[in-house]
Amino acid sequence: MADQDYYKILGVERGAKKDDVRKAYRKLARKYHPDLNPGNKEAESKFKTLSVAYDVLSDEKKRKLYDEFGEAGLATGFDADKARTYEQWRQQSARAGGTQAFDTDDLGDLFGGLGGMFRSRPQARTDPQRGGDIESTMDIDFLDAVRGFQTAITLDRPVSCDSCHGSGIKAGTMPSNCPQCGGSGNLAVAQGPLQFRQACPHCGGSGKLPGASCTACAGSGRITRAETIRVNIPPGADPGKRIRLRGKGSAGLRGGPAGDLFITPRIQPHPLLTRTGGDLSMDLPITVGEAVRGASIEVPTTSGPINVKIPAGSQSGQQLRIKGRGVAAHGHTGAGDLYLRLMVRVPKEEVDQDAIDKIDRAYGKNVRQSIRL
Repeated sequence: MADQDYYKILGVERGAKKDDVRKAYRKLARKYHPDLNPGNKEAESKFKTLSVAYDVLSDEKKRKLYDEFGEAGLATGFDADKARTYEQWRQQSARAGGTQAFDTDDLGDLFGGLGGMFRSRPQARTDPQRGGDIESTMDIDFLDAVRGFQTAITLDRPVSCDSCHGSGIKAGTMPSNCPQCGGSGNLAVAQGPLQFRQACPHCGGSGKLPGASCTACAGSGRITRAETIRVNIPPGADPGKRIRLRGKGSAGLRGGPAGDLFITPRIQPHPLLTRTGGDLSMDLPITVGEAVRGASIEVPTTSGPINVKIPAGSQSGQQLRIKGRGVAAHGHTGAGDLYLRLMVRVPKEEVDQDAIDKIDRAYGKNVRQSIRL
């Protein structure tokens, strides 16, 4: 794989000053930061790449090695002096026709500090590996999202195989030494005038061949089955904000921990209520008499009915604020507020005060019967 151009990633010239590198990084980091791009995997990957590039170019020692040797110069244990010696030898060998042969032991000291530059293939992983995460969505009623509730979700997920306990090997069979590398896990190979050792392709560098594969999981160590998982939806669940269930993702490999399950709620709209952050809004119909004289009326809220005082002389469209009756436990700032927009119901024909009184007595409570939370 070709080296990444850290200068191009940050959008600076090779001779850029340290302050210019820092400014370029901060500008791009604000744009691609995961907190500002929730759920955006592309932005998250871009932010990680930016961070690596800045870590190298902001450090004088790392930047010097990168400028001279590329990403290989940043490998753990990299010895710049030995790398220069190798490069001189390589150029001399090319001019001479490249006929001189070298053995691995003769060049052991030279290549000992070059990290992974000359490793043809990484060693196979035999350590425990964490399972992957699972993404799912859930449709949630508006009021349930505001109040919080417990539910269950059924989904198919990879779990550890019961027959082989996640090993992928059939019970009763044992691993054996790889016949190709004799159990060492690596082979001597020639590349031009040099000889190197690389991971054995037959056993993947482990030196062992597993026993017979488990028939239940076809040797993968995992099977997929439907599971019902209890989910706690907290009060004030935000639409689009994922809920994390630790250890409920895919089972790990070789005894590794399971991944996590992330549930993204899709909150259904409410016919009367609208939500803005932690606040709720609702239209409240009142009669002409209640608007003119003022009144105390019962209003339903997400946490139970309350009595609200309507000021005398209220106008249609006027807004009342009821503190603490919005979304409960929204974030870390406590409950939000409930905003009531007064909607005065005016009779079509002109009526006197006595008629208004009769309308109030017959119509006052019925006008709010449509409000049920």
